[in-house]
Amino acid sequence: MPEVRERPLGVIVCAADPPALDRLVAPGHGARMLRVAPDELMAVAKRDVIDDVRREIHDRITVLDDDALVVDDSDGWTAIALTGPDADRALSYLSALQPPAADDLVQGDVARVAAKIVREPDGLLVLVPAYWGEHLRTRAIEDAGGMAR
Repeated sequence: MPEVRERPLGVIVCAADPPALDRLVAPGHGARMLRVAPDELMAVAKRDVIDDVRREIHDRITVLDDDALVVDDSDGWTAIALTGPDADRALSYLSALQPPAADDLVQGDVARVAAKIVREPDGLLVLVPAYWGEHLRTRAIEDAGGMAR
């Protein structure tokens, strides 16, 4: 039985020319860089370092693209972790999407809402717009047999 945990995260959105994003050096602080579109990426990190992540991305991308946009969108996203050996099976009750491989991202419909799914060492991280967070959590518990933590 998978565990369902809310995972407080910070999210930085960076929109820039694709070649600039291709050359962007990722910030430190354990941030994960998720290329969600050719001209957009999301950096996901612990909330306590998100200001540093935003500053580093801003400083680096504006050298490559002076029209780049870097925004702290942490309040706009909710992250739910499906952890344990049954995480992939639990996802199958919520979505027809295949779980991502290590260090990969899958985007699409999860519990009837647009989501981003990232592989983690202990399972899967599902990001949805914040207003869908409780819906996803409820569906993960009720439909996928998750155990709330």
